[in-house]
Amino acid sequence: MRVVILCGGESSERDVSLASGWSVARASLERGHEVVLVDPAAEVPVLAGPLRPGDAVDGVGVGKEPPSLPDRHQLRRRMHAALTGGPVLELLRGAESVFLALHGGWGEDGHVQALLEMAGVRFTGADSAACAAAWHKGRAQAVLGAAGVPVAERVLWRPVAGEVPQDVRRLVAAGPVVAKPVADGSSVSVHRVDSLSQLARVAAEVHSEGGELLVEPFLPGREFTVAVVGDQVLPVVEIELTTPLFDYTAKYQPGAVDEVCPARIPADFASRLQELALRAHRALGFGSATYSRADFRCDADGEPMCLEVNALPGLTATSLVPLAATGAGWAYPDLIQRIVDLATR
Repeated sequence: MRVVILCGGESSERDVSLASGWSVARASLERGHEVVLVDPAAEVPVLAGPLRPGDAVDGVGVGKEPPSLPDRHQLRRRMHAALTGGPVLELLRGAESVFLALHGGWGEDGHVQALLEMAGVRFTGADSAACAAAWHKGRAQAVLGAAGVPVAERVLWRPVAGEVPQDVRRLVAAGPVVAKPVADGSSVSVHRVDSLSQLARVAAEVHSEGGELLVEPFLPGREFTVAVVGDQVLPVVEIELTTPLFDYTAKYQPGAVDEVCPARIPADFASRLQELALRAHRALGFGSATYSRADFRCDADGEPMCLEVNALPGLTATSLVPLAATGAGWAYPDLIQRIVDLATR
């Protein structure tokens, strides 16, 4: 097949997305496909290709910190232009498969999917509606709670000059809490907060970017993640932390945490997590031709709470979905081929 891989983009997860794109390219070549790698936000969008089986592919690493993108508006303008006309759009229309390896920002909040839908381009992963539903953590958790998926108490807060809302003060007083942007990925800007003064510093950072903050109780228990590919739920992965939170640095630096698959938990608990992941997947509108990853953390009593559902989870060499696929007996190229097949069947 002629496969075009979209990666990079304009979000704080740009480095992660580029690493995923190169990994997907390598796997696609191993499966015999012709590959073109495209970063729609780059000044020169075609990063490589057409590549053919046997061609060498160099990977890229993920930086220890998410990249600073002061020119994010320029990147978005380039991205919009590339996906709405010109040679990149024609390249996408001529592909037999368009693989989305974009994470965060427009790549995961439904913007890119909506543009491709309007252009009549088919692509891997969820549609624009499901991506939008999952991306906003506050609305997603409301949907999950209504569907019977356990979620923690949460307060949404758009920091402005003035008093901290009473509900936020109550959570901090009972603390600790976790404060994070309501719409972001890869655990970027996620903070454990123990006091109002600390919360004020986090809020100032979010306010400077015009964002909204989600505040929820810190859950002290074990952390798990469960991937769904099509109608198949993959083995549970446990994330064994040496830090309070599974943040950006821990996610993308080899050896920062232990990730165990299958998780060393009783079979009935594993089945429960898998059932909850599938319920969350379906509640947010993910169909049988898509894939997702649901993240859970347990409270002090060992009860799992769903933190979020990822519409385009990372596909780097150290990412969680490939690890879960290995636990199911799939090699990395097998996982990528399954994702392609779901979108083209």
